[in-house]
Amino acid sequence: MAAEAKTEMLNKVLTQDGFIAALDQSGGSTPKALKLYGLSEADWSNDEQMFDLVHQMRARIVTSNAFGGDRVLGAILFENTLDREIDGKPSSRYLWDVKQVVPFLKVDKGLEDEANGVQLMKAMPELDALLTKAVAQGVFGTKMRSVIKQANAAGINAVVAQQFEVGKQILAAGLTPIIEPEVDIHCPEKTEAETLLKQALLAELDKLTVDQKVMLKLTLPNEDNFYRDCIEHPNVIRVVALSGGYSRDDANRKLSHNHGMIASFSRALTEGLSAKQSDGEFDAALDMAIESIYQASKA
Repeated sequence: MAAEAKTEMLNKVLTQDGFIAALDQSGGSTPKALKLYGLSEADWSNDEQMFDLVHQMRARIVTSNAFGGDRVLGAILFENTLDREIDGKPSSRYLWDVKQVVPFLKVDKGLEDEANGVQLMKAMPELDALLTKAVAQGVFGTKMRSVIKQANAAGINAVVAQQFEVGKQILAAGLTPIIEPEVDIHCPEKTEAETLLKQALLAELDKLTVDQKVMLKLTLPNEDNFYRDCIEHPNVIRVVALSGGYSRDDANRKLSHNHGMIASFSRALTEGLSAKQSDGEFDAALDMAIESIYQASKA
């Protein structure tokens, strides 16, 4: 990526009001995303057709007049989307060149089975090759997700250590990592888990060098403004919030009470969109969703 474009993207993410659209549903979550969009498994007969349909959904969102860099800072893509085109351009190039939306790429390969109350990320032996491809496609940053289900200190420390270890590999490739240790909203000790998580995050952030800048993607906390120390940390570019299964209204309300956090919603962004809507109906529904998330991110 040209240094000038990278600087423009960084300045946008750092300084502009808006949010990051999470359009990165992968193999496991794609059928659910399509079902919410009004399509059933009867509409496809193999994975390739399924991914064709989800790409059509994503392309419809991204090409809509409602979707643009005035309110949407960035968008997270799945690798399958990175390999496809939107309106004749590689997807990541379309986002930036046409929409002025900063492209990110989901790089994790899913989750290990639960142990110590958490799910670590599966090994990523092909990560370097994927990062090289992302750089060549003009991608700015990456995203990778782990899940915390219990307030288990050993498990949470392992999640954060793994996230930062891989994050440093991503930084070395010239990309900005979004570190995502999601706390399950159904965690029975969610407040305690968040306390342990914040301690672990701050400890790892303090070990970074001056030029190692990361982003964090975190579950909306039980206590308002709980992650202020992370937001204000000199090594953090931006803290973004996942919707985590909350409805859009609930996610927006919680987000508006956490100053300095911005949205990076997936299901809460696409809620109410349907394959059966006319283009006018679709654009109106998407515009309403984007505006509500934008306003909550500005609060």
